[in-house]
Amino acid sequence: MNTMISIRTPDDWHVHLRDGAQLDQTVAATARCFERAIVMPNLVPPVCTVDAARQYRNRIRAAIPPGASFQPLMTCYLTDGTDAGEVAAGYSEGVFAACKLYPAHATTHADSGVTDVRRIHAVLATMERTGMPLLIHGEVTDADVDVFDREAVFIERVLSPIVRDFPALKVVLEHITTAEAVDFVRDSGSMVAATITPHHLVINRNAMFQRGLRPHAYCLPVAKRERHRLALRRAATSGLSKFFLGTDSAPHPRAMKESACGCAGIFNAPVAIEVYAQVFEEEGALDLLEAFASEYGPRFYGLAPNAGQISLMRTPWQVPDEIEVGGQAVVPFLAGETLTWQLATNHGLRAGQSGPPTI
Repeated sequence: MNTMISIRTPDDWHVHLRDGAQLDQTVAATARCFERAIVMPNLVPPVCTVDAARQYRNRIRAAIPPGASFQPLMTCYLTDGTDAGEVAAGYSEGVFAACKLYPAHATTHADSGVTDVRRIHAVLATMERTGMPLLIHGEVTDADVDVFDREAVFIERVLSPIVRDFPALKVVLEHITTAEAVDFVRDSGSMVAATITPHHLVINRNAMFQRGLRPHAYCLPVAKRERHRLALRRAATSGLSKFFLGTDSAPHPRAMKESACGCAGIFNAPVAIEVYAQVFEEEGALDLLEAFASEYGPRFYGLAPNAGQISLMRTPWQVPDEIEVGGQAVVPFLAGETLTWQLATNHGLRAGQSGPPTI
């Protein structure tokens, strides 16, 4: 039985760092083990221009802990009125790493999202020509579609036509939650990939209803039936390079989660790599963790893998019940539970960190 493992320093290909007072803690939680991260643009107002992305990147860089090596990769929030020239300029200048498609009203701060994909066909054509990836929150928002079916319906109604009409466009279907998504990504060409979160590998939809409503298990897309969770675990541990790490870590203050209209989002950055390690070990695939966490994502984005390493040791530790983020209490994923693995060292970033995450 392994007591310690070392892998190439991983990247997080989907994270919400928020802004303002929260940045010190959110950036530290991600930078503790990830070298790069694709940063979501759904701020208020959203990050829709090159200048806004550059300013947000500067704020994130200012929050990087001393001694840490962390690179935020910025994304452009697509709207019905996004200018293709602005997108192309941001990509060529190295400010935008990708564009993010939120269907209007699909999730937190998606009010300005795209109402009809046909409105952004000129942008998609430009992205296809330049090689810029499209990152997708894959859910329809129609009131007559059950919330547990919205990803599968999106694949049929929206994603399939995008892939058909723009065959050379790089597409990442983010935070997939269904067997249908696994099948679509697996069976599509090399230009289609997906990220998988730690929480969707661990919980199914029952987690939201155990002895009452459990708002800290609520995210979008929502966790689905057990058969879908198992399909995600098979995909993540399959060795297929189309599936790679993306935490979708998304903190909300405890008071905003435990309210009459609780926010969607799970703050998993403080435990993410440890949870992935535990899942891969449970599936008998610990030898494939490095590829999933550290190799497949850079390969899809056309980047070199990181040179450093992190080490995890088999030492049980208890996840804190809450963590202060921006002066407010946030409940992390698996709060109060015991995890098998913990981050031991982060070679090439900051050496010597051990024990439960400090952010």
